[in-house]
Formats: sequence, structure tokens, C-alpha cells
Amino acid sequence: MKKVISTKNAPAAIGPYSQAILSNNTLYCSGQIAINPATGNLVMDNITAETNQVMQNISAVLTAADMDFSHVVKCSIFMKDMNDYAAINEVYAKSFGEFPPAREAVQVSVLPKNVNVEISVIAVK
Repeated sequence: MKKVISTKNAPAAIGPYSQAILSNNTLYCSGQIAINPATGNLVMDNITAETNQVMQNISAVLTAADMDFSHVVKCSIFMKDMNDYAAINEVYAKSFGEFPPAREAVQVSVLPKNVNVEISVIAVK
């Protein structure tokens, strides 16, 4: 069974995709960028503020599926500049407890809306 997960507490999709898909007990969340869902504006004051907004958006999608960060088993982090790795990690780590999920972190040349970071997650109930 496949169920679309959608919430107004995270940015609406900017293309032909869903915020997340729940299949059985596994949630596949699309990548989140730092769009403030209340204003529709990008939060790009600095990499810390940008990453905070990304994590808030992920949290909102997880909540819409009756999950939280403890359910996350895999993350993918895409960043425009590997020099931002430490600052992104500092914000990212606050969302996870003693046992963070598996993940990869890669530098890419361009991200949607020319943001600096995009993160997607997979979570399991």
C-alpha cells in the first residue's frame, strides 16, 4: 500500500513529486530545502540558519506521518560546498540521539533554487 503524506507545515512540492510517500511502515521523504512554509521564502542568512530550516521541514513531514527523528534510518545530504560540512553536521546532529541514522553527504554543483543544502530521509515505524 502506498499513501501520500502531505502537510502545510512543510514547503509544498516545487515539482511533480510528493513531500513523502508511506509504503507499509517505511516513509520515503523527498529532499527538503530551506523554504519557510509560512512565508514561502528561502532562509539563507547563513548555512546554520539554512540547515535549521531544512531540519524543521523534515520534522514537519515526519510528524505528518506520525513519526519523528527517532524513526529515521537513512539520510542523504547534498551540499553545494563541502566546506559547510562541519556547520551542517552541527545542526543535523541535534535532531538525532545516541544512534544516528546511516547517511551519505556529498557535494553537488547546483541544488534547486540555488540553495546550499538539501536533505532527504527514509524512516521506519
